[in-house]
Amino acid sequence: MIVTKIGPLSLAKITGMLYALMGLFFGGVVTLFSIVGAAFVPETGDFGLMGLAFGAAAVVFLPIFYGALGFAMTLIGASLYNVIAGWVGGVELDVQ
Repeated sequence: MIVTKIGPLSLAKITGMLYALMGLFFGGVVTLFSIVGAAFVPETGDFGLMGLAFGAAAVVFLPIFYGALGFAMTLIGASLYNVIAGWVGGVELDVQ
């Protein structure tokens, strides 16, 4: 079986969701580190609150950023694959 064409939009939707889930995981890790870091900040400064705000924003921002970037780059990559596969042939797969 030779893959000569990929549906760019369908692949980009799948990849965008996968990247958004990765962003959610990484946002959770950043939030965890910011909460732990805020616990060690002296109470005289506002840096603890800034760390907590940064961590909370990471849970929202990173999934959106990762998902959008993964979607856009996969859409471009799949479209380029279709053009290049038309010139040189597709990727050969052995399926059982």
